[in-house]
Amino acid sequence: MERKLATVLFVDLVDSTALVRGADPEVVRRRVTTFFERAAACIEHHGGTVEKFAGDAVMAAFGIPRSHEDDAERAIRAALAILGAVEELGLEARIGVEAGEVLADETDETFATGEAVNVAARLQQAAGPNEILVGPGAYRLAGPAVEFTEDGHHALPGFGGDLTVRRVVAVADDPRPFPKLSGVFVGRESELELLTSNWERTLRASRAHLFTIYGDPGVGKSRLAHEFVAALEGATVLSGRCLPYGEGITYWPLAEMVKVAAGIADDDPVEEAYRKLRECCEDEAVADLIGLAVGVLEAVERQSTPQEISWAAREWAQQLAHAQPLVLVFEDIHWSEEPLLELIEHLASWVREAPLLIVCLARPELLDVHPEWGGGRMRATSIELEPLVRAESEELTDSLLAETELEPETREEILRVAEGNPLFVEETIRMLAEGGDGRARIPDTLQALIAARIDRLPAPAKATLQRASVIGRLFWRGALASISPEDGVDEQLDELHRREFVLPEERSTITGEQAFRFKHVLIREVAYSGVPKEARAGLHRSFAGWLKERAGEELLEIRAYHLDQAAQLLAELDGKAPAELAHEAAEALEAAGKRALAREANQSARKLLLRSVELEPTLDRRYRAAVAAWRLADFPALASEMEEVLAAAREAGNAELEGRSLNALADVALGRDADSARARELAEQALAVLPADDVSGRFDALMIRGRTDWAEGSLAEDTRFTKEAVAVAREGGRKDLESTAVQHLASIFVARMEIAEAEPLVARACELAEESGSIEARAHALASRGRLLSMKGDLEDAEQAFEDARALYEEAGAGISLARALLGLGWLAWRLGDLERSERHFRDSIRILKPLEDRGTLCESQRSLAQLLVAQGRLEEAERVALEARKTVGPQDQTSRSTTRMALAIVRSAQGKDDEAEKLLREALDVVSETDFVYTRYEVLRALSGVLAKVGRDEEAAAIEAELAADFPDVTWGQPDPKAPLAAPTSGTPARPAGRLR
Repeated sequence: MERKLATVLFVDLVDSTALVRGADPEVVRRRVTTFFERAAACIEHHGGTVEKFAGDAVMAAFGIPRSHEDDAERAIRAALAILGAVEELGLEARIGVEAGEVLADETDETFATGEAVNVAARLQQAAGPNEILVGPGAYRLAGPAVEFTEDGHHALPGFGGDLTVRRVVAVADDPRPFPKLSGVFVGRESELELLTSNWERTLRASRAHLFTIYGDPGVGKSRLAHEFVAALEGATVLSGRCLPYGEGITYWPLAEMVKVAAGIADDDPVEEAYRKLRECCEDEAVADLIGLAVGVLEAVERQSTPQEISWAAREWAQQLAHAQPLVLVFEDIHWSEEPLLELIEHLASWVREAPLLIVCLARPELLDVHPEWGGGRMRATSIELEPLVRAESEELTDSLLAETELEPETREEILRVAEGNPLFVEETIRMLAEGGDGRARIPDTLQALIAARIDRLPAPAKATLQRASVIGRLFWRGALASISPEDGVDEQLDELHRREFVLPEERSTITGEQAFRFKHVLIREVAYSGVPKEARAGLHRSFAGWLKERAGEELLEIRAYHLDQAAQLLAELDGKAPAELAHEAAEALEAAGKRALAREANQSARKLLLRSVELEPTLDRRYRAAVAAWRLADFPALASEMEEVLAAAREAGNAELEGRSLNALADVALGRDADSARARELAEQALAVLPADDVSGRFDALMIRGRTDWAEGSLAEDTRFTKEAVAVAREGGRKDLESTAVQHLASIFVARMEIAEAEPLVARACELAEESGSIEARAHALASRGRLLSMKGDLEDAEQAFEDARALYEEAGAGISLARALLGLGWLAWRLGDLERSERHFRDSIRILKPLEDRGTLCESQRSLAQLLVAQGRLEEAERVALEARKTVGPQDQTSRSTTRMALAIVRSAQGKDDEAEKLLREALDVVSETDFVYTRYEVLRALSGVLAKVGRDEEAAAIEAELAADFPDVTWGQPDPKAPLAAPTSGTPARPAGRLR
């Protein structure tokens, strides 16, 4: 059995009943037999095969047993010839034609089944006398060689929706078809010059440059990159290709580059691979993060975010580029996952004082998903490769024809239909050179062209090519031999190489294994499409077994993909996958999902883990899938899935998962629902059940428990729980966690206006963050430092600290924390007198926060903007924003209940509604007086003093000022505008936990 792209034709006589009625049986039989003979002759003349005669109908297929590059056109030409033959007999016929994938039998009996067969039969029934109706598949493949008219939308029996149907009018006398080989390098001189000039600019500036080459398949992207790289001297060149399949392969191109640079083979033991990586990286933290990203480290010692991996990749690239100018070539980035694109952009933005050129090859569809790619950068260049112009196509065609014995007259036909695509030119000439039946024509589609070339292979070579396609674009000789039932793989590979279907790879990632790759990904895709699903499933599973034996867990994600493909294919055929295969695939998918979580490739992790749950649900897999939702801030999924995990964990007596699921649900309650009481209850339940040695689980529970008290204004209780979290992190050796907790302690002292106590904590948090290598920990510490400096009146230093934190948050993609940094920068800009910049920061903070679910920070950004708008005299807008902040604030968020009242009071005072303003401020004062937020109380009292002074109640205002002076004698803080705020706000909910696994 074989899957093939074929065109199916059905023809039936019109009103055959009338033909039989009253006629001599012998005459009838003679006329029908003559019809069959002439129809068969027309079909066979055009390269088709008659499948069967049934009654007075004929079914035929084009493309079976051997494909032609123009099978759809052949079928339509045969149909027109049949109508002519039928007319000579004094009869009429109706014909339906459709193309698509069919399953072909190698026997001489039934040879094709598939949707195209059914559609062609229905089209024949719907056709009128002497009409040829064509389905969408055949229309697409026949192209401009045939003239059609629209026949409308037909609701064919047995098919879900309407089908666009066309009626054949005629076939062009000078039909058009399609084209591909690698001859001389032509037509890309200016593009090569631009690429070279960017390289020279990279060397001069010692900075990173990003160069993206766009183009359709076959237009010459890889050839241009190859010509550029081949001419380089004194440079390190590393390349990697994004894979079009599989989950958890986010950093595959980076892995290919790192392994080449470090001399790592895919079958190296983990210890040996890490030793090589450590020797390649000067910094152990960099080696650890790179090892996680590329799969060298199996055991995950700590969590790592895509931003930390980007940082490590930057350090690795800078080290290589310092030693020798570096070129990184990323192929097929239109298939890449989001974290890899972010990593590339990070390298382009942050590698400085080192010559690095990043060359990316992409199809134009990359811009459909990422329209901003490469935009807004001073050192970014993009070009699109257009088809070759006529003169360039002639030069390429002539160079390739010179290597063949083809007749010169083929040149014009090739040039006419190639349309400047080098791949089409090469494949067309190779196909013609390999021979044909004398009627070979230039193909109408590249798929048909490649299928025709594959069908001309000897049977053993064709089978070898199809088995190799199951492995992937790149494959190994040993793997191919292991899944091939017969000997002779070497001979078949030689044949495929000779015909340039496959090429040997210079380097193999598995020691002792010769690697090959398909010359073009489309060859692999067409070959794969020809393998029946049952056979595909067996080959996928067999290759996964070979991969485990030869590479261990090194290529785990690829093994998981192949096992999953096998399971999906058999489930499609049989209703469900065999239990043993489902178990094996689920285990591999789970392991790959855990790796993806460790690298913070959360989208991939979510897909992998959900699929593992689908195949074989276990409690741990369901928990990890929910953790991926936690990482993605998918609160609806997190809430429902973690509720189920919690119930199952309790039933199973699994205290660790029970506690961790309680943590997640507490975070939902606090962050999404603003329900601190419920969050407290859940966090306390988690602390009661979590094992003593679960560092991350207990740390998260303690920090969430403290956050509930922060929200309600009880900083003393928050301090107690945060100190416990510090102890847990310290005992567990987790400096990143310890830094996070220490900087939160500093924030508590800042909120109390106890600056002297906060200073050593901020310094310690910065020190721990640097030692941990965690980007977010460093950013949190810097933000705390900025807030502290702000309260001390060191405005320029404070602004720089916040700017540094902002850059790290952007690098880390930490949305809520980034918004909080922008909030701090907004207040600082206001204090420095730059109201326009202040407004921009506040609005950017709101823009980031609105799609997110953390209500505490959003209401603070909104009320801050409202107060600034009052200072600018924009009262109508200020009122709208202040009221929006009141709606946003959570009912148990005591500090923000106070500050949002204060903001609305400031608006009302500016509107002349002083009584309402005073009432709101006294309410705000009552609320904040029940909390430990000294700074917020100070803010409210200053605002109340201003309102009282405005309405002439000077004695009351003076009393408040005297109280403030007595309580806060050291508060000068040197702001230029006495009406400006004193410091960045200290209210708002702290950042959420990350959903840690360890």
